[in-house]
Amino acid sequence: MVIWAIIATIVAIGLGITLANDRRQVKKTCRHLAFIKEQDTNMILQGEGGFPELNTLKDEINEVLKQFRKTNRQTKKNEELLKETITNISHDIRTPLTSLDGYFQLLQQSDSAEEREKYASIIRGRIDDLGNMLEELFTYTKLQNEQYEFALENMDFGKCVYDTTFSFYEEFTLRNIEPKVDYMEDNCIINGNREAIIRILQNIIKNAMEHGEKEIGLRLFEDHGRVVFECRNDVKNMAEIDIEKVFTRFYKADSARTHSSTGLGLAIAKNLTEKMNGSMEAEKSDHYFKIRVSFPCDEGRI
Repeated sequence: MVIWAIIATIVAIGLGITLANDRRQVKKTCRHLAFIKEQDTNMILQGEGGFPELNTLKDEINEVLKQFRKTNRQTKKNEELLKETITNISHDIRTPLTSLDGYFQLLQQSDSAEEREKYASIIRGRIDDLGNMLEELFTYTKLQNEQYEFALENMDFGKCVYDTTFSFYEEFTLRNIEPKVDYMEDNCIINGNREAIIRILQNIIKNAMEHGEKEIGLRLFEDHGRVVFECRNDVKNMAEIDIEKVFTRFYKADSARTHSSTGLGLAIAKNLTEKMNGSMEAEKSDHYFKIRVSFPCDEGRI
């Protein structure tokens, strides 16, 4: 009996020492966790020892901390993006709104039917500008959602290029621009979305008309199994173009922001292109700025 009592005492002492050590480890871990919670730090829970379950708990807590910090960084990034977006939107919308107010006042004050029609026409144009800007913002926002998709099908890329180019005929004429067109006769079938392709082509050509001088060159050709559309325009102040930022949201080469646009046109075009497994790139040389968009031919020429 004495022996069993001694053994039981030794076991109890051992368990007591183990329990005390484990409690110290838990308390130490709690202190570390409280410090991490209160401080803006990238620390994680350190140290091995104690019972295995405590080490497993530390590892799980550290994974939660890493995920939280990653989410927190993304949240802060999104907040900064939202602030930047609001600032840019406010700036871009304020200009046509101010113009609208001025022309409304002129319209009200004028007694001339001819002048009133002139001011009404300008007002309609400014309203269209605002509508286009809001549509660009809406489209860009949709494209930032990774879950956003659109239907793809076999389609004639060349026909989209021809149709889109022809739709600019009147605007080319009004601006006294005669584009130099070099389109291949054969067309390529690609796996794409017709509306998205037209939007891409429109944004590229609009960019050339807004930021170019008088010369625009359009090419359609096939290169190593890919169909390529290239738009080239002359630029007066080539040094002002930052080729690394051309496809960045809200980027405008003219620092004065003289054009009634959000600066999202090329960003939208590139996002749409990449969602259809295409590629888009920009380059500048001498007095010319080029944008080239290409897609893999799906079933060859037709």
